[in-house]
Amino acid sequence: MKILEIRDMKKSFGDLEVLKGVSLSVNEGEVLSIIGPSGSGKSTLLRCATMLEQMDEGDLLYLDEYAAKDVKGGKSIYSSKLDLKRIRRNFGLVFQNFNLFPHYSVLKNVAEAPQLVDGISKKKAETRARILLDKLGLSDKAEAFPFQLSGGQQQRVSIARALALQPKLLFFDEPTSALDPELTGEVLKVIKELAKEKMTMVIVTHEMHFAEELSDRIIFIEDGIIQVEGTPEDIFKTDNPRLKEFIGKFGK
Repeated sequence: MKILEIRDMKKSFGDLEVLKGVSLSVNEGEVLSIIGPSGSGKSTLLRCATMLEQMDEGDLLYLDEYAAKDVKGGKSIYSSKLDLKRIRRNFGLVFQNFNLFPHYSVLKNVAEAPQLVDGISKKKAETRARILLDKLGLSDKAEAFPFQLSGGQQQRVSIARALALQPKLLFFDEPTSALDPELTGEVLKVIKELAKEKMTMVIVTHEMHFAEELSDRIIFIEDGIIQVEGTPEDIFKTDNPRLKEFIGKFGK
């Protein structure tokens, strides 16, 4: 079953054409990694897929339901606000800079959204939050505030917060880029555990070893176009000179 489908996505900022016609799909239980140099369009692709940005042209579907549809004349028309609110519940997003509420405890950061979005009781939301915090090795940090946590702990809280809404697909935007190298491992370990549980994930990453080990498929994007797509073996044994050069910069 396809969780996400993007068809011919295009996005420009003024005269700068960032996405030039990107198409991809993600099946249930699949891990898709997106790699590419800075400025290639990776983050814009993720922001358009999660509707933080509106794409200019193309189709965006979740579970075969249109969030945006390309109409004659080359313009994407988005569904109603009510429909989009429902569609957004299919996915969660983990930001690279955590984006936790600094004045909320860890428990409240995780438990707040299910109460507001799903309308569940505070007690049920906190029970769900505590289960997730325990799963992510943070049960002793429930009453702490973000400033009292390490970067790795904050990112694990942000993963718990995204999981609290029980999404069908989880997006990660460079989940370790804001972390010191010694803290990166604890976040990657959590994502690996989610992969073992068959959580559907789309991960924008610069961690080549991680992408090779974890992914079912990898996309290499540059200049707003998918240049190469394939299995980790296809990607890391490629004959494509540009991709080989890019991977080589990361010690592969």
